[in-house]
Amino acid sequence: MDDITEIAQLVLKERQGRDRGWWEQMEACFHPDSLIHLSWIHGTGAEFVARSRQMREAGGARPVHRTSPPIVHAEGQRALVELPVAAEVRTTAHGIEVDLVSFMRLLYRVEKRDAAWKIVQMTCIYERDTLTPAVHGSVLELDIKRMEQFRTPYRCLAYFFSLTSRTVGDDLYGDDQPERVNELYAAAFSWLRERSDRKT
Repeated sequence: MDDITEIAQLVLKERQGRDRGWWEQMEACFHPDSLIHLSWIHGTGAEFVARSRQMREAGGARPVHRTSPPIVHAEGQRALVELPVAAEVRTTAHGIEVDLVSFMRLLYRVEKRDAAWKIVQMTCIYERDTLTPAVHGSVLELDIKRMEQFRTPYRCLAYFFSLTSRTVGDDLYGDDQPERVNELYAAAFSWLRERSDRKT
């Protein structure tokens, strides 16, 4: 397997492990010092796996991530991967069965150490989302004023979380703040092109 294929399979296996509850497969995708930045967690890869497992075992929502082909930029022992994703979850809101879909781009920093490609960072860039009744004809009464207080790229997600007394930070990366997103990409490509002294 060439490096590009191996890197692409790495990020896809990370998502598959998350969706299927294959925790060993998911955990094997991360370096020990990896960092994760999502709506509900800022922590290490190991913490991300552990909390994902806790939520699954507690009977929480089980999102499914519909992925598009990953785009891989590789330089030596480092790679930057952009993975377009639609995260889908069927749940309930205001007593109605609903489908919550969040469209995003996952930006992975990947590094080869000891002959193995693994993830060192994963950051989410939110694009837009939807919250709709799962059954045609059902009426979903939303609190529009409450919803309008949240940023547009993840408005429905933040609204849904607020119904369950959970909060989503106002500082996440989103397409409504293109300058911050451009800075994120610039920093990622700068990291990609840095010389790495790690042994392979």
